[in-house]
Amino acid sequence: APEATMAVGKNKRLTKGKKGTKKKIVDPFAKKEWYDVKAPSMFEKRNIGKTAVTRTQGTKIASDGLKGRVFDVSLADLQGGEEVAFRKFKLLAEDIRGRNVLTNFHGMGMTTDKLRSLVKKWQTMIEAFVDVKTTDEYTLRLFCIGFTRRQPNQLKKTSYAQSSQVRNIRRKMTEIMTKEVQSSDLKEVVSKLIPDTFGREIEKACQSIYPLHDVYVRKVKVLKRPKFDVGKLMELHGEGSGASGEAGASVERDSYEPPVQENV
Repeated sequence: APEATMAVGKNKRLTKGKKGTKKKIVDPFAKKEWYDVKAPSMFEKRNIGKTAVTRTQGTKIASDGLKGRVFDVSLADLQGGEEVAFRKFKLLAEDIRGRNVLTNFHGMGMTTDKLRSLVKKWQTMIEAFVDVKTTDEYTLRLFCIGFTRRQPNQLKKTSYAQSSQVRNIRRKMTEIMTKEVQSSDLKEVVSKLIPDTFGREIEKACQSIYPLHDVYVRKVKVLKRPKFDVGKLMELHGEGSGASGEAGASVERDSYEPPVQENV
């Protein structure tokens, strides 16, 4: 049988070793720094947790990587009490002070399971939303939800509201939300959202149209925010946020930077 010969010039790689040396695996967390995330002073528990960011290297500054991060936190973690766990607050990282990330209100929502548990048969669901500007130039969009209630001695199976009653209730909802937000700044609005005073106000006002229950502001979005003001943010976090100890921490990091640039 003729001997099988290999084509010349093919399979050159057989003779050589592995292409390039194996890259050393570096643990990405070795380059990370941990920062404490602080909630504004409206909440009882100010320390939310920690967040990691790659250490300052050359022109990539750590604090820039932190600004703009959004933290989704349950109200139970911010206030305590399991009964408010269904309400979630979004907090936006706006400034870095030493090793602390100072956050501001960025939105509110409800957990899906709570919303699903409210929706039932044989009742009318009424929803409304409104765009309002606070006194300190934040534009918020608030969504409200409510349900018609059975009377104590009611025999009829269903508790449906007429469309004219639904319209009136919706008008009342938008009126109350607009009135409450327009006359307050963001700090006051959040203080009203924590115990949900809006829901109770709406329930009381709509009693004469059709009795309601399970009335909640189910969602709040921040559509527009004013130009960033450090003073205002420090006010939200109480005057003591810029303590001298924290300033010392940032100075220490500055002195640490030049050797990093030399290595690069």
